[in-house]
Amino acid sequence: MQKTEYDAIVVGSGPNGFAAAITLQQQGLSVLLIEGKKEIGGGMRTQALTLPGFLHDVCSAVHPMAVLSPFFKSLSLEQYGLELIHPKHAAAHPFDDGTAGILDRSVEETAKGLGKDEEAYLNFMSPVVRDLPKLLPDLLGPFPIPKYPLALAEFGLKAIPSAVYVANKFKTKLARGLWAGMAAHAIQPLGNLTTSAIGLMLMAAGHVAGWPIPKGGSQSVANALAAGFLALGGEIQTDFLVKSLNQLPPARVVLFDVTPKQLVEIAGEKLSASYKNRLVKYRYGMGVFKIDWALSAPIPFKAEACRSAGTVHLGNTLEEIAEGEKMTSEGKQSQKPYVLLSQPSVFDDSRAPEGKHTAWAYCHVPNGSKEDMTAAIENQVERFAPGFKDLIIARSTMNTEQMEAYNPNYIGGDINGGVQDIFQLYTRPVLSLSPYRTSDAGIYLCSSSTPPGGGVHGMCGYHAAKSALKDIFKISIS
Repeated sequence: MQKTEYDAIVVGSGPNGFAAAITLQQQGLSVLLIEGKKEIGGGMRTQALTLPGFLHDVCSAVHPMAVLSPFFKSLSLEQYGLELIHPKHAAAHPFDDGTAGILDRSVEETAKGLGKDEEAYLNFMSPVVRDLPKLLPDLLGPFPIPKYPLALAEFGLKAIPSAVYVANKFKTKLARGLWAGMAAHAIQPLGNLTTSAIGLMLMAAGHVAGWPIPKGGSQSVANALAAGFLALGGEIQTDFLVKSLNQLPPARVVLFDVTPKQLVEIAGEKLSASYKNRLVKYRYGMGVFKIDWALSAPIPFKAEACRSAGTVHLGNTLEEIAEGEKMTSEGKQSQKPYVLLSQPSVFDDSRAPEGKHTAWAYCHVPNGSKEDMTAAIENQVERFAPGFKDLIIARSTMNTEQMEAYNPNYIGGDINGGVQDIFQLYTRPVLSLSPYRTSDAGIYLCSSSTPPGGGVHGMCGYHAAKSALKDIFKISIS
């Protein structure tokens, strides 16, 4: 039976909502976690989107940051049934000539596959891989006061420049293309400052801990988090869409796993005019158009290594990817888009009926675009895997409007909770020493619209809960 009053309420059951709720509950507080959908998970949901027996990740699919996250590591989620699968290759980047750049767990093996750029890659990535584990608490939090200033400075010198600038360290199309595919996860023009930060983190994550997929789909991550939260005594209420603070039972503090736009709509009357004005100016980035396929066989990539990669980046050369991302950021649409593709059933036979397969892909589109990118995406897959189209049994598509309808945090299809450029990397959602606090002492923001931004890592929720514990409950945690 639901209580009539709580110490804390968390709205939204994505990875950050769960992280906030668990962190608060671990301190002995009474916590209610509220989810607008009938199922928990936010961006971590798995459904039969195409045909019965074919399980598709509705939003996130591959989780390199989950295995790096200090918060997730502390939970030991395997005790609640989570099993992570590591593909043979973390990621692959094919080219028109049938070759491919490969991101492997080993820095040396990855470098060896880049030919003449072997030494350049080793010189560039080895220090990052060496230092990443000790830098993670600083990199995955707000305004770091570094414990390792020299290592952080070395990382920053590589992370702050644009991906296009950093690409000049490499000479071969293999290295330049592989790098571009990583940096394009930033969902912004590759000429922007700090786009290298995303590429660095993802490449280093692959070397340090891999790019795993959850057995059974991303819903398995949500289910494990829910089991851990309930075991601590927390409460979950689903099918409860919060549109106003008046809907909530009394609580000393409410943490919202929502974006600034939604926070203004839900709690605007409690926020100061100046704070609301800053939230209204928060910028959202490009959206995505997503496809899920039920397939009769694995995708027949020309480059053999791509058939053993959990993630495949389709976009050919750095120049082609950079041009397409620039066009999209300007409101135009490339018909040869950069495509991110995952093929989980190659490694997890629970995702499809025997002998059949699933695949998941998306491309970037202008924010709010309703253009159907099915043909453009499928043409890109066919380009690098001739015969792919003949394998399609069924498909499910989602444009930006449908993405936002499914998950209100995806404003205009923006899956990162706001553009993560140089101006909003550490000023999410506003410039503040404590970006999780709002102008109201009882309201906090814990979504990917706060540092460190998008990704399944839970660190936004953890840091927001840590702030609330200190401010409201006078409890300090490390």
